[in-house]
Amino acid sequence: MQHDTRLRAAAKAIYETVYPSDEWSPLPFEAAERFGTIHYRQAVGAAQRARAVLSDAGVQLQLTAVL
Repeated sequence: MQHDTRLRAAAKAIYETVYPSDEWSPLPFEAAERFGTIHYRQAVGAAQRARAVLSDAGVQLQLTAVL
């Protein structure tokens, strides 16, 4: 995932939107990524599906870097 910075940024945006605070997920994105938590894997899966859907629709996904 580290080689695909756009997919990682999308996964991080999804993760931080779906799990906005400690009561939803006990780990920040970077720690969840390092440990490969279920929350992280679900965010990556969602980013991959979104990329596929947008690609199929001919939409260019423009992502900005997420801190």
